[in-house]
Amino acid sequence: MRILLIEDDAVLGTAVRDQIVADGHPVDWVRRLDDAGDAIRVVPYDLILLDLMLPDGRGLDFLKGRRQAGDVTPVIILTARDQISDRIAGLNTGADDYLVKPFDLHELSARIGAVGRRYTGNPNPLVSVGDLDVDLAARLVMRAGRPIRLTPREWALFEALVQHPNVLLTKSQLEDRLYDLGADIESNTIEVYIGRLRKKVGADAVETVRGMGYRLGSPGAAA
Repeated sequence: MRILLIEDDAVLGTAVRDQIVADGHPVDWVRRLDDAGDAIRVVPYDLILLDLMLPDGRGLDFLKGRRQAGDVTPVIILTARDQISDRIAGLNTGADDYLVKPFDLHELSARIGAVGRRYTGNPNPLVSVGDLDVDLAARLVMRAGRPIRLTPREWALFEALVQHPNVLLTKSQLEDRLYDLGADIESNTIEVYIGRLRKKVGADAVETVRGMGYRLGSPGAAA
């Protein structure tokens, strides 16, 4: 998932950003709502992490405006305001989840995964792909009870395909998954990582549609 973090606290923002990157998700971090609006107009985000009190306005007003404009991007609110009334207001405005500061970073990771799975139509973190068993929450791929170890970049691409099983993903969409993971994106970067994935999880794991993109295959399904 490509995530937009809207948080003005430098210490918390750094910690959250580093956790998201460690989880294998590209992330853009902004500290003002006007910068967030600019980012959203350029990048199709999969999830927004939103603080409620920003230097140039209220997060709830921003969220309300996005929902009124028809934006259905999932939003998790991050705030120090812990009153029940604040939580109700956030959820009624259109937030999908709510975390009160200070929070455990591993809980944040779990919430991000749960919301992401819910929006891709499968809230169950356990997925079968051909002869593979995939645990999206634990970021594990197993075949016959044995783990298949993927690098963070390989996982980022595989997760994108697993979460969109019937969707053709373009090369640029997959490149977006790698930008904030420190990958140097060259003309053949995606082809290189797709090749590595196929070696680890099966030659049929990723189907290439020439000139258009890639989609999830069914490794070992014919065996």
